[in-house]
Amino acid sequence: MLSFRRLFTSTPVLSHIMADAKTKAQSIIDENAVAVFSKSYCPYCSASKRLLDSFGTKYKVVELDEVPDGSAIQDALREISSQTTVPNIWIGKKHIGGNSDLQGKNKDELKNLLVEVGAL
Repeated sequence: MLSFRRLFTSTPVLSHIMADAKTKAQSIIDENAVAVFSKSYCPYCSASKRLLDSFGTKYKVVELDEVPDGSAIQDALREISSQTTVPNIWIGKKHIGGNSDLQGKNKDELKNLLVEVGAL
């Protein structure tokens, strides 16, 4: 028996939406030194953004719960990074992970990385 999700994600329209979302997510990652895919109500997302703000980081944030294609972008990010949760953080086109991964970085190393990618 086909699962409900597989049945409906195999339709041409949904396949096109998923391809567009993947292209959009990859463009955001490629065009920004730091990209944070977030949800506005998520406390872990807020903590990540506060840490980046504390350095004065220039970053692109996409609030997935506030954009029409947010769930499709989150599904695309799962394909790109294998991460299913938010925040989904990218620095210099490299997947950093989530909040615990960002918070766990040595602050001096994080600052140097942000400088290196031109986000400070």
